Amino acid sequence: MYQVIDNVRVWGEPLESAVSQAITCSKHGNVVQTLLMADHHKGYSQPVGGVVVYDGQVSPSGVGYDIACGNKAVRTNLKYEDVQHNISGIMDEIAKNISFGLGRNNNERVDHELFDDPDWDVYKQIGIHEHDSLKALARKQLGTVGSGNHFVDIFVEEKTGDIWVANHFGSRGFGHKTASGFLNLANGRNFSDKAPGESMDQPPTLIDLNSELGDMYFRAMTLAGRYAYAGRDYVMTQVLNILGAVSTFEVHNHHNFAWKEAHNGREYIVVRKGATPSAPGQLGFIGGSMADISVIVKGKDSQENKDAYYSTVHGAGRMMSRTEAAGKMNWKTRRRRGGKITPQQMKEAIEAYGVELRGAGTDESPFVYKKLRTVLNAHSETIEILHELRPIGVCMAGANEFDPYKD
Repeated sequence: MYQVIDNVRVWGEPLESAVSQAITCSKHGNVVQTLLMADHHKGYSQPVGGVVVYDGQVSPSGVGYDIACGNKAVRTNLKYEDVQHNISGIMDEIAKNISFGLGRNNNERVDHELFDDPDWDVYKQIGIHEHDSLKALARKQLGTVGSGNHFVDIFVEEKTGDIWVANHFGSRGFGHKTASGFLNLANGRNFSDKAPGESMDQPPTLIDLNSELGDMYFRAMTLAGRYAYAGRDYVMTQVLNILGAVSTFEVHNHHNFAWKEAHNGREYIVVRKGATPSAPGQLGFIGGSMADISVIVKGKDSQENKDAYYSTVHGAGRMMSRTEAAGKMNWKTRRRRGGKITPQQMKEAIEAYGVELRGAGTDESPFVYKKLRTVLNAHSETIEILHELRPIGVCMAGANEFDPYKD
């Protein structure tokens, strides 16, 4: 069950910094309801794990810089005994063949019908240079994973022995530049201007959906969503080829996006940042840390789920910042120093859990996340757990990669 703090519906243990941001969001614009899922923590403008329901408005700062970040999860036709003796080699192949890291390009050109989408014309309205450069960037990066908490994981469902694969990333540099550009336009700057330094706690940037700028942003965001889907599809196909497997069941959704949805007989804009849609019967993937379970869930037809505007967690939620865990980043050397978690501690934790790890720094170690079951329990009246998955292989960007807009 949730509690209400200053009109914000809060699931799980309230974190003051995130609650404060949610209250700020609730007081700006045509807000119908503000909510915090149990994995909430501080984000940019709108907290991660935060949901804001607007009447006729959309918030590009609420959707965030990683537009359409999300997950694709696939159950394969393989069983644990098919991979258990070769998981090290499998993870080597994933790390070798899939591009992880900030600003990475794909080693091979990926053609996709997405690049003929009429919504690319939005960028022509802004300027031919912006259109051409963003489209070229999107082509180069389609099918790359990025850094931060983005991953490709291999799981076993111990109840059945089935092997699952999941990935987590969004719209890459194309989405980031789209978000930055529309935040500029909404604040009276040029699309390609360098934005001034902004506070994490600043009020949300809002655009009326029935304005020309609102229509342009919504179309661009939707295009970034299709781009993220295409990228996750491409990476999943690569992993299945490495495994020599086929998909027998799939779950695919965003958790950084704005949706037009009907609630209580009205259409609203539901902005979810780090929150998974969970309408009755809707499937979702929710990831834990690299030494914790992940799950496939289904939304319940319950009053509490309705009160949540059909939203749930997207992960376990951080309880330690990246700087606290791994130390302060030196931008010249791209190294971190002074963190609480040592590489040895992380190595011992993942080995004890039986995970073959490639990449990742201590800022992504199991110690920085809540236990997933704790946050799931807070939403027990809104979602049903269908499949419980244990990671056996995790691949992420290298330890010294850094992506400030991963979620």
